Amino acid sequence: MVAALFIIDVQNDFTEGGALGVDGGAAVAAGISDYLRANPDRYDFVIASRDWHDADNSNGGHFATDAAPNFVDTWPVHCVAGTPGAEYHPALDTSLVNEHVRKGQGVPAYSIFEGTTDDDETLPALLARLGVDTIDVAGIATDYCVLASALDAAGSGREVSVLTELVAGVDPESSTAALATMAESGITLVSPEA
Repeated sequence: MVAALFIIDVQNDFTEGGALGVDGGAAVAAGISDYLRANPDRYDFVIASRDWHDADNSNGGHFATDAAPNFVDTWPVHCVAGTPGAEYHPALDTSLVNEHVRKGQGVPAYSIFEGTTDDDETLPALLARLGVDTIDVAGIATDYCVLASALDAAGSGREVSVLTELVAGVDPESSTAALATMAESGITLVSPEA
């Protein structure tokens, strides 16, 4: 079995003090780093995603430009390519990451499967090339990009788990609902030991 860890959007704008900061985001960044250091042989590949939005447009309506954001499918400006907000949170040890995926780039994108690597390889192509058949998912936000990424991973026919202590959500109620949706979709919810 070839195992991968997906680290979803552990970026400055999604952690405390960021444009769309969630409570517990910084702790998730540090927790993922601690977990990987404590389990150096658990994963064959570690793949991290980032929102990487255009600065000069609404990114396909993703950014609220003409009205207040509804925080469902329109959002404040966040994770603009090349800005500090788009960078990984400093508590995430990026030396532990093998592949980096950028998503958004002019269009709304929630799932890591909608992104491409620095070499413009799609995620499905990358996973096929690496032979990945089991995926664990951690990151931000439980109720949006973690949910979308985990569901797409399960839909790809792979065995998928979400590390419930290493995710943080926008809203407690929708995060609980997201975890239930994942479980109903055959995704295993696990509480990892550091």
